[in-house]
This record gives sequence, C-alpha cells and structure tokens, in this order.
Amino acid sequence: MEKSGLKKNNLSVIETIALSVAIIAPTAAMSLNISLMAKTASFSSPLIFFISMIIVGLVSFSIIKFNHYFSDSGSLYTFTQKSLGRKMGFTAGWSLLLAYIMLAAGCTAELGAFFGKFLDVFGIHIGWLPIALIFSVLIVYIGIKDAKVSTRIMLTMEGISIFMILILSLVIIFKVGKSTGLSAVPFKTNGNNISTLASTSVFAFLSFIGFESASSLGEETKNPKKYIPLAIGSAVFVTGLFYLLSSYAQVIGFGINASGLKALTNSELPLSDLSAKYMSNTYGTLLIFSASLSCFSCALGAVCAGARMLFSMSRDGLLHKSMMKISKHNTPYLGIILTVIISVILQIALFKKGGLDVFGYYATIGSLAIIVSYLFTSIAAIVYFRKKKISNPINLTIQIAAILSLSYILYANVYPIPEFPSNLFPYIVLGWIAVGFVLSYKFTKNNSKANDVIASSTKEEIRENIG
Repeated sequence: MEKSGLKKNNLSVIETIALSVAIIAPTAAMSLNISLMAKTASFSSPLIFFISMIIVGLVSFSIIKFNHYFSDSGSLYTFTQKSLGRKMGFTAGWSLLLAYIMLAAGCTAELGAFFGKFLDVFGIHIGWLPIALIFSVLIVYIGIKDAKVSTRIMLTMEGISIFMILILSLVIIFKVGKSTGLSAVPFKTNGNNISTLASTSVFAFLSFIGFESASSLGEETKNPKKYIPLAIGSAVFVTGLFYLLSSYAQVIGFGINASGLKALTNSELPLSDLSAKYMSNTYGTLLIFSASLSCFSCALGAVCAGARMLFSMSRDGLLHKSMMKISKHNTPYLGIILTVIISVILQIALFKKGGLDVFGYYATIGSLAIIVSYLFTSIAAIVYFRKKKISNPINLTIQIAAILSLSYILYANVYPIPEFPSNLFPYIVLGWIAVGFVLSYKFTKNNSKANDVIASSTKEEIRENIG
C-alpha cells in the first residue's frame, strides 16, 4: 500500500473504540432523542431501540467482516469500492461524509444549546450559536493533534457522562419499581403501526450513527484486523443495552399515562427534569454539563472521521488533492478544517432556530444519508464475499435481512410524505449525491489528463535518451 502519511500502529483497541463511542455519543442521544421519539411513538421508544439495535447489529455484521480483510481510512467507501466499483464506492463514501458533516453541525449546535442552559443556572445568558462557534475552534485545535489525544479526550468525556446517566436510570427504575411497580408497556407497540415505528426509528438510528467510524482508523490502529471488529461490535451492543436501560427509565420515570407522556414530549431536558424529580437539581445541572461534553466528543469524532474520509477519497483521485495534506501530527488537517467550516456555515444558516431544533434537522438528514451508505455496504458484502467464495447461507441471510430492513426504513421516511421541513430531507441527500458525482467526475477527468501528460512526457524522454 502506498504510504498514506497517517501515523501507523498509533492507536490501541481502547482508543479505537473511543472514536465509535464518541460519535455514537450515548449521553447526547439519551439527553434529547427519547422526548423527540415520544412525539410520534408515545411510550414505545424502548421497543424501537430494541428493534433498531437488532437491525444495526445485522448491518454491523458486514462491516465487521470487511474489516477482517481491509484496513483503510476510507471505511465504507473502500469496502463498497472493492466490491461494486468506483462509482458505487463513491456513493457510499460521499453519503457517509454527508452524515459526518451533518452530525458535526448538529451536535455542535446541540452543544451550544446544552452548554447555554448550563450557563443559565449561573445567571450567564449566551445564545447557542456563539458557544458553538467557540467550541468549533477548539474542535479544530484538538482534531489536528495526534489521534491519541483526540480519542482519549473523547473517551474520557463520554465515559463520565454515561456513568452519570446509568446512576440516574438505576435510581429511577428502583424508585418506580418500589412505588408503582415496573411496566412492560414501553416494549409494546401501544397502537403504533409498523410505518410509524419505522419512521420514528430514524431517531434510534441517529443514536447509533458512528458505530462504523472505527473503520476510518484502519491505517492508524495497531492490529486493525483484530481490534477494529472488536471496537465496532462493542460499540453496537454495549451501547444498545445502555439505550434500552436509559430509554426505559425515562419513559417510566415520566409515567405511563397521559400526563407523563405530555411531560416527556414537552421536555427539552428530560434527564435534567428526571434528576430533579428522583435525585436533585444539582445532579440535573451536572447532567446538562455532561450532555455538553458528550455533544463535544460527538462533534469532534464526526469531524475526525469525516476528514479521514476526505483524505481517502482524495488519495484515490475523486476529490481535490489538497485533502491529502497532513499536519506534523500525521492528521489530515485540511480535511478537519474544511469539515468544521462547512459545519459552521450550516449552523449560521439556521441561526434563528433553537440549537436543539438545528440538531434535529441536521441529525435527521445525517441519519438518512448514513442509511444509504449502510445499504450500499450491505449489498457490497453479498457481492464481494460470494465472489471470493467465503460466504455461507447464514451470512447471506443476515445481509439480506439488513438490506430489507434498511430499505423499508428509507421508504417509511419518504412515504407517507412527512410534514415540512422533513419532506425536504430525502431530496437534500439526493442533491448531495448528485453534486458529489459532478465533483468526482471533474477531479477524475483532471487526474486522467495529468496522468496522460506525465506518461507522454516520460515517453518523450525515453525517445530522446534512445536517440
């Protein structure tokens, strides 16, 4: 393999797991997504998380299997390209890049909102956008540093936050169980049809976005063919169990009744509200701060993964060669800067909206984009492993199940046509893919011309030497 410039054998298995966990950002997901899901699926958020964990597990099977054979910063882009060719590989990678950019923009806006609410407790009132812009600069600074630095920061922030939510969840389950008894209602459909559950599952998928991101560290991880599959598997199932516990605690914590559902759907800070009810206001304030840390680690992780995607696609001649430039710390610094700049532009574009609304918009777009990428990768897995004769009926069944599940979720988010602005989100993803094809065609054509010129010059030199 051509020397990439990324730092080889730099990251341990823990540091590799850190990137996936950071982008998944369990704390940020549990700080907001349950109340958003309750607006359409009432008490059934835990059921949706359970189903989504199974589907994500099916999708992760192909990605884990690919990582046993390829260790490349291109992640899903590389896997799909090796199987379905350059164009399909580009579509998977370009869609994944959109997901990372949208996640970076959304999580930074969410960070601004949460940290703003944390400052409100102390009488300091600052809008979400100025806070988001300040932290965007910090993301660039840390992202350019050695990958060890960024992954350790992400892991520390997320670890503290997860531990705090676990404590709250266990307290809620204990107190509710002791007073009124635990209920199985959150694991029932509660009158929701399959279409409603599928469309609401976008928020659950949003909560899992990033589980595959450890793949982007394939060129920087020690023993990547062993550690990266372990990182991905751990990220999916350990995080999934955390989601089941936390979502269940939140639903029963607000109450399995009309007033409880109303309180949950109207809550902008459900964990903080539950802390005030079951523990203390101080603990709720600490959870707001921990949610801010989680949003920061998520945005940082998305930027780092997106930059490595740009790096890999640039190296293959599909994007401008400047994205291949690396810092003295062996990180793709121009890709990091560009990803943050786009993220900032997206935030400024919606400055009149609340930070949590901005997160909801961009994160939903990112979810749709990453489902497209997962879909292409699952198809690629069938083609590649059957071609190499290393597939079997069980593998094929898992891959087909993943494809059918992802296809239905995409369909459910297009029809019935959702309300504005959600009805525009699928077209934004399609538009992004179209723009990407134009860019890739342009750079591929330019690179081909450059290669022709080099080849022609070489032939002329040979003739002159012979003469």
